[in-house]
Amino acid sequence: MGMKNNIKIINKKHFLKNINFIALKNIFFFVSIIYLIYCLKNNLNNISLEIDLDFFKFHIIFSFAFCFLSIFFNAYAWVSILSWLGFRGNTSKLISHYILTNSLKYVPGGIWHFVERFNYLKIRANEYLSFYALILEPYIMLSCSLMFVSLGAFKFSSPFFLFFLIPSIFLNKKLIYPILFKLEKLKKRSIELFNIPNSKSEVYSNFKLKSFFPIKSLILEMLFILTKFIGFMICFSIFNNNIQNNFVLFIVFCLSWTIGLIVPAAPGGLGVFEASYIFLIPNDFNQSSIIETLIYFRVLATIADLILSSPFLLKIILKKS
Repeated sequence: MGMKNNIKIINKKHFLKNINFIALKNIFFFVSIIYLIYCLKNNLNNISLEIDLDFFKFHIIFSFAFCFLSIFFNAYAWVSILSWLGFRGNTSKLISHYILTNSLKYVPGGIWHFVERFNYLKIRANEYLSFYALILEPYIMLSCSLMFVSLGAFKFSSPFFLFFLIPSIFLNKKLIYPILFKLEKLKKRSIELFNIPNSKSEVYSNFKLKSFFPIKSLILEMLFILTKFIGFMICFSIFNNNIQNNFVLFIVFCLSWTIGLIVPAAPGGLGVFEASYIFLIPNDFNQSSIIETLIYFRVLATIADLILSSPFLLKIILKKS
């Protein structure tokens, strides 16, 4: 019996290793786009993007402002992650570089903002700290978003939502290393691109974790998600006079944003976030107004990224010319 159980475990591990996760994510991306097109087609006659700018101009301005603010919280969270891992250098330039390179996430491939940050950071720190800080950031973002989703346990009296707390359990001094090594395996293509030697001993020796939990990073990432959601809700209020079930909107927002973060085939979660939101939102909400909200929010959030990144993009253009 023991031998049979061991063979089953080995077979399962072999099966998991052979799964092409990149292909699965690409399939999910294309399915999301097809579903989004289907929803747009069904609601085409009901969608109207024309608004009274005189009446709603402050809605647009404030939504745009919160999208702006969320980028700064995101940058400060990244620097806080670096500090937690042991970085002791000047962080002010890192914050500005993070913001300036943020628009590169929209470039097909979804890794070029990581590449630019890695090249910039490895000059100021060691390559291990630079790489693992980059792959840990999305995990902390995901953990914070799912922590918000877990609040559904209180709203809906369902313990199922508590499972969303699992990723955050590993964010501590004792359990973070297995997570880093697991993320490393998932990012094999990135390791080849960055040319990082695979050495666990080097990772342990190069990291000097500042505290048991990355509390500051978690708070800043939560503020990033909250400001992003406020920007979304302001857009939502343009197309919906009676805003009810704000909590449901928030839970669906966090879950959809998490799905968009996980799927790398989508630049900036483009299409995946929107399709997930439409799919997950209850039928109580008008689908056409949800689509209108998503379009406005996506445009404002993207413009905010591009404006803040414009000095960096201009520099690249001038170098090529």
